[in-house]
Amino acid sequence: MKYALSTLAGATALAISLIVGPAMAEDAGIIVYNAQHESLTKEWAEGFTKETGIKVTVRNGGDSDFSNQIVAEGASSPADVFLTENSPAMALVESAGLFAPVDADTLAQVPQDFQPASGKWVGVAARSTVFAYNKTKLNADQLPKSMLDLADPSWKGRWAASPSGADFQAIVSALLQLKGEAATADWLKAMKTNFTAYKGNSTVMKAVNAGEIDGGVIYHYYYFGDQAKTGENSKNVELHYFKNQDPGAFVSISGGGVLASSKHPKEAQAFLKWVTGKGGQEVLKTGDSFEYAVGKGAESNPKLVPLADLQAPKVDPTTLNSKKVTDLMTAAGLL
Repeated sequence: MKYALSTLAGATALAISLIVGPAMAEDAGIIVYNAQHESLTKEWAEGFTKETGIKVTVRNGGDSDFSNQIVAEGASSPADVFLTENSPAMALVESAGLFAPVDADTLAQVPQDFQPASGKWVGVAARSTVFAYNKTKLNADQLPKSMLDLADPSWKGRWAASPSGADFQAIVSALLQLKGEAATADWLKAMKTNFTAYKGNSTVMKAVNAGEIDGGVIYHYYYFGDQAKTGENSKNVELHYFKNQDPGAFVSISGGGVLASSKHPKEAQAFLKWVTGKGGQEVLKTGDSFEYAVGKGAESNPKLVPLADLQAPKVDPTTLNSKKVTDLMTAAGLL
């Protein structure tokens, strides 16, 4: 998937409609284009509807598909709200001028670190980059100290990632912002030589667990989600947090925004306020998404390493939408 504008063929077909709340009549209430976890947004929608009586129609798809679709639809988009897993998709829609300003009361619920300075969208959750490794194959002193170390020839054939996914492309976007184009291009070139490609972070983790590969760059919640179930795909896995403001310690912001073309702006803004408020953020603590809560004073699931302990690098989320990322990855033979 790419963040650049692309054909919409198949994008609409990927959107699956889910009606939450009373039976849909003439008015579907607010329409949410959802690229977040389906189960998480379903809980948010149900909680919001229970408290307010406002219907929510959720259409599920992917970050890149929906951001490109919204840009193509322009002022004619039926969406009222857009929710993503990663901020580059939000930045694409913002750069097209298609978001309304988020209400000040909503912005006040979320720390500055988890929203763009423009106030056009706001963080609703977050996820941390990690190095998932097979604990039967690697000791703590054998782990890479930096994500950049994975470019070393000693890691050839020993690590994995899912380069076609929006998650990994967001990580590369952060690397580009932090280290610049030349360093990013060099790292991607070495990555092509050293890594093994899998489709999807969960597949990467399964391969690590099975001993097919020593480790892989993924997001943290895949491990915790599996552990909360049977643990069969993570029993041999441990997570390594790079910390020290390393590019590999990047924390990706999941965003939410109200479309300027919304036919229900008051209700759409109310939904975003609820998601970033006590009710919505509590779902992150008690639910099974294992993403980080980002609201002021909100607590994340106690099984997670606290956000403050991740020592994540400072990254401007509005600059992560870069065609340069997919261009560089394509040039390196990764896409």
